[in-house]
Amino acid sequence: MSEMNIAQRLAQYTCEFASDGLPEEITSLVRKRVVDSLACILGAYGSDPVESAIIVASTVAVDSSSVFGTTLRTTPELAAFANGIMVRFLDYNDGYMGLEPGHPSDNIPACLALAEAEGASGKEFISAIVLAYEIQMRLQDAASLNKCGWDHVNYINVAMAAAAAKLMKLNPTKTEQAINIALSSHLAMRQVRSGTLSDWKGCSAANAARNAIFSAQLSRAGMTGPSPIFEGTMGFFKQVTGEFVLDVDSFGNRSNGNYAIQRSLTKTFPTNGELHTAVWAAIELSAQISDLREIKTIHIETSEFNKRVLADTSEKWRPKTRETADHSLPYNVARALLDSNITLESYSLNKISDPLVIALMDKTTVSEDILLTKLFPKHLANRVTITLVSGEKFVSEMISGPGSLETPMTDSDFERKFRRMAKPHISNAAQNRVLEFVVNLEHQTDYTPLFKAMSVT
Repeated sequence: MSEMNIAQRLAQYTCEFASDGLPEEITSLVRKRVVDSLACILGAYGSDPVESAIIVASTVAVDSSSVFGTTLRTTPELAAFANGIMVRFLDYNDGYMGLEPGHPSDNIPACLALAEAEGASGKEFISAIVLAYEIQMRLQDAASLNKCGWDHVNYINVAMAAAAAKLMKLNPTKTEQAINIALSSHLAMRQVRSGTLSDWKGCSAANAARNAIFSAQLSRAGMTGPSPIFEGTMGFFKQVTGEFVLDVDSFGNRSNGNYAIQRSLTKTFPTNGELHTAVWAAIELSAQISDLREIKTIHIETSEFNKRVLADTSEKWRPKTRETADHSLPYNVARALLDSNITLESYSLNKISDPLVIALMDKTTVSEDILLTKLFPKHLANRVTITLVSGEKFVSEMISGPGSLETPMTDSDFERKFRRMAKPHISNAAQNRVLEFVVNLEHQTDYTPLFKAMSVT
């Protein structure tokens, strides 16, 4: 028997992955990630990209999957797209940094859309989420995409195709074909996160999840895809990443308990995860400097990745959109110095165009520190040095912060985040119903109560 290719090994792993009986520690993490995602969804209600996606979804009225904040029901792939944009819009959902950055919770709304459409149990829904995290994060560990000009959401093509196949109960052959179709047909370019960022920055992952569901639907109907999609002469290795090793046998399972979801990180600020420690450093410095007008220079020392991605072009010193601002290292440090915080309001047009923040950015330089690069990606560290006109210097270095593996957010932290995002949109009683639903997630058989509780009051 010939050796299996990567897509075949992933398909076998997917079909053998337990649909129930996950350790309580892992189920608890899923509940936390779901509450976190629901908080992000509520915070995105009414945003322009979300409204655009809802308009498109409303053109296909099918009694299959629900769209948050509405009474609309549509196809699972369109629901996954609309709800996925809500999760990603604020850049507030969880993340993970391997050789490639990414946001594994981008898979959650797509898993939910399919769980609802397929009548999957809460345990099956949880299992699909853990599976998607596992595959996406292991791929992020295996190879960089951004250095080659490709977007990290290409790994969602694979992870969500597998999760969709699991929820649709496809066999290994059809699961492999779902992966082949998804990966070969929907490669996203890194331009989505370069220069002035557009609405699509928050839509690219949702689109990958949508395409993955569609690919699984095609596979279920008998469609085949190009193979071997990773190793082929015109495949993923040759065209995108170069060859890498993916040891599927070491992936998380009941025997080893080494599930990747345990390594995912969560956010205390609605901004890029790699610059959180720079925000914490700026907040610490803001308490030490009585008059910000006395600042002569601000110097940010960071990793190679952060300099290349978050301080790469002139647009990062003059952001014009919220999407550019929340991926700008100079802007976030300046805003945190002024406000001692980063909130949703930090990215309003008034805040972005504030003459005070522009003046501080004009005093800001960014450089790579090799030692901080060596800490990356285990630690997403930053150092901020402020020199006053008098010559006095203030330095704050943050190696880690809240939401990291060293200082994980608690159930109470997630509840506060959820209620803060929910307050403008749904009643306290509705908030309680949502949280109660998630507490009992593994026992749920009907997702209608969740969508009803999340409807705008």
